[in-house]
Amino acid sequence: MHRLQSVAARSLMAGALDPCPALSAPPPAKRPNRGGLRLPAAGVKRYNAAGAPAAVAAAALVNGKARDKTLTMETLNPQVKAVEYAVRGPIVIKAGEIEKSLQEGCKRPFTEVIKANIGDAHAMGQQPITFLRQVVALCTFPELMDSPSFPEDAKRRARRILQSCGGQSLGSYSASQGVDCIRKDIATYIEQRDQGVPSDWENIFLTTGASDGIVNILRLLVSGAGRSRTGVMIPIPQYPLYSAAIAEMGAVQVNYYLDEDNCWALDVNELHRSYQAAKEHCQPRVLCIINPGNPTGQVQSKKCIEDVLHFAYEENLFVMADEVYQENVYAPDCQFHSFKKVLYEMGPEYFNSVELASFHSTSKGYTGECGFRGGFMEVVNLDPEVKAQLVKLLSVRLCPPVAGQAAMDVIVNPPQPDEPSFTQFYKALGMQPDMLYCLRLLEETGICVVPGSGFGQREGTYHFRMTILPSPEKLKVLLEKVRDFHMKFLKEFSTLEEPQCRVQA
Repeated sequence: MHRLQSVAARSLMAGALDPCPALSAPPPAKRPNRGGLRLPAAGVKRYNAAGAPAAVAAAALVNGKARDKTLTMETLNPQVKAVEYAVRGPIVIKAGEIEKSLQEGCKRPFTEVIKANIGDAHAMGQQPITFLRQVVALCTFPELMDSPSFPEDAKRRARRILQSCGGQSLGSYSASQGVDCIRKDIATYIEQRDQGVPSDWENIFLTTGASDGIVNILRLLVSGAGRSRTGVMIPIPQYPLYSAAIAEMGAVQVNYYLDEDNCWALDVNELHRSYQAAKEHCQPRVLCIINPGNPTGQVQSKKCIEDVLHFAYEENLFVMADEVYQENVYAPDCQFHSFKKVLYEMGPEYFNSVELASFHSTSKGYTGECGFRGGFMEVVNLDPEVKAQLVKLLSVRLCPPVAGQAAMDVIVNPPQPDEPSFTQFYKALGMQPDMLYCLRLLEETGICVVPGSGFGQREGTYHFRMTILPSPEKLKVLLEKVRDFHMKFLKEFSTLEEPQCRVQA
């Protein structure tokens, strides 16, 4: 078994299993000698790229001795070598090589590489949300404000964002914490999401995706040496960002294991076990939670979150709540509860003392806008002097991408019922979206189902109800038709500019 593992590892890296090795690892092409360049004056020595191999070889000799490179694997920062990121690791690199070989004509038992390794929705064909792209386009090219193709509510949002930008341009730096009006919109969104729990916009920080916020909070927390070195408790399985950041900072990774036999539930007894074991060799100071789980997909109950927060309160741990999948809850018996809301409902003793940072992103949810690198974090109970240090740390990278901040604003501030983009945004043509869906399904496929609104459903969610009584043969046909209709329906309403018709009763 060990021999097989060794052979597989060597094969993966060397390409021994590749039926098209020449295509997957082509020799470097010679660079053409482009004309039109001024030649150096006589007697002036100049580096010639065309003769680079020979020149490099000659330059490497100093007084007849080989010159050592400053940066080698021996001198490389050992914490960088310890970093691993499986989502874009050797398997993914190999997939890229195979994809390139397919494009160059290599014959394989498949015609494409389907990348199911990373949550990049648009790369997999998801269409962008029209309203979000309209607002960002208007912010990027304000001349479009005069175009009748853009709805007025998109223009109003774009004007408001631009008025808060330096020079009223998306190309200017924002404050390191982010654009003020967007921070205020996020605070309003959090208060609405958490049913009135107060949110101070001064505690909101725009980030370059959620990852940027997570890494910067960890930078504040990691300190000490030896047994006093900061320990960071992370779930296993975890998203590799956490182990990579911990390794890069030289902190101590403290694993707590999710219960696979119980739908990957978080057991507070496992937190106690992990914490006590870690105290033997480090100082656990941070508890990282991913809810909903990534990669496990579990959604924590309110009781579980209460237990976790009580544990953090008792052990004086800083809580980091990664909540980027909060809009991706599909099981009917599950509900997302933010850590902040539960902390508030536990009373002042907890809400005024437990230090908490929670994170969200444009990359997940219903938008999947990964490339904008938008996100935010909210901090609670951070020491004022430490908060000032956080602002200083964030100022080093100047500001997050302002286009990503604009995208984040649309996510937290979507069209309202009295605005012209509302009907398109919620896929409604004069009726509830699930009613429209079921009516179109019947008219186009002959399949009759019942809208979820007839049974009651959480506001902002839409369902339909169907039976599984048809024979297996008919059920197979039914499900295939529903699948094809569903994809067509999503494509139609994600690209529709304005409602073209209304269904008459």
